[in-house]
Amino acid sequence: MPPRSERVLLDVAAADGPAEIRYEYGYVVGEPGAQHRPVQPYRAPFALAQRFQVTQAPPDAVTHAEPSSRNAVDIAIPVGTAIHAAREGLVINVAARHFKTGLTLQNMNEANFVQILHDDGTHAIYAHLQLDTVRVKPGQRVARGEYIANSGNTGFSSGPHLHFVVLHNVGLRSESVPVTFAGPGGASVTPRSGQALMAY
Repeated sequence: MPPRSERVLLDVAAADGPAEIRYEYGYVVGEPGAQHRPVQPYRAPFALAQRFQVTQAPPDAVTHAEPSSRNAVDIAIPVGTAIHAAREGLVINVAARHFKTGLTLQNMNEANFVQILHDDGTHAIYAHLQLDTVRVKPGQRVARGEYIANSGNTGFSSGPHLHFVVLHNVGLRSESVPVTFAGPGGASVTPRSGQALMAY
């Protein structure tokens, strides 16, 4: 459906006497069946020439066991470090007011994040950002390398880090896709746990 359009999905006739209708709805971001087709490897999501350690990446699945996080990359980054867009796109969602952290289920939805839709229909999530540091807003286009927020330690987190994941719509659910980052001389770098990742 086009943005801001309307479509009747269900028309229910009035019943005689008291009636109750219950319904549930959900949505998945991105075009169904979107194919991950970046024109170049992703830029490491921090300032050029900085280097940080990857603490979790495929095939490791300590906390990334679900299809939506299986290909996510966790990078140990100190709180307050500038986070940059790894790929250009349209900001579609942000959260910036959370401050809680920890490994309890109550913290699952307490992470600050930026969500960016890419031109191929995939979208990236940059999560666990610092309170009140998101510099972009929904509807804004960002360039590759643009400063979007500061790293933090919010939500379900055992320590300061950036959770970076790219997802695509596979029908009624989102699944993560593998990513590579730009390396020296135009090379592609596949992130691995324990590896130092540098931004080029």
